[in-house]
Amino acid sequence: MASKLVKALIRSQILPSTRRHFSAPVTTQLGEPTDDLVGNHTKKWMQDLSKKSPMELINEVPPIKVKGRTAACEGDTNPALGHPIEFICLDLHEPAVCKYCGLRYVQDHHH
Repeated sequence: MASKLVKALIRSQILPSTRRHFSAPVTTQLGEPTDDLVGNHTKKWMQDLSKKSPMELINEVPPIKVKGRTAACEGDTNPALGHPIEFICLDLHEPAVCKYCGLRYVQDHHH
């Protein structure tokens, strides 16, 4: 009963519709299409070869040695800047990689 009343009110335009209409392109406050803005920004960033990519920067960090078989990665010591905790198994011989931040961990052998 109530749903019929709400539908009737929406059709009569007493209540605004909650449906989104995607017929018009989404624009910024200046009237520029957001798709062009995002595409141009990404293209501009990729053309600047003087800066290193995030993947290159994280690969410069040496693997972190951990005592034990499991590493716990939070991305940063400050919880507001990190990511959800991930427990990483270090049983393999090559470095294990955190799926969130890309930090690498290895087991510290005392041999």
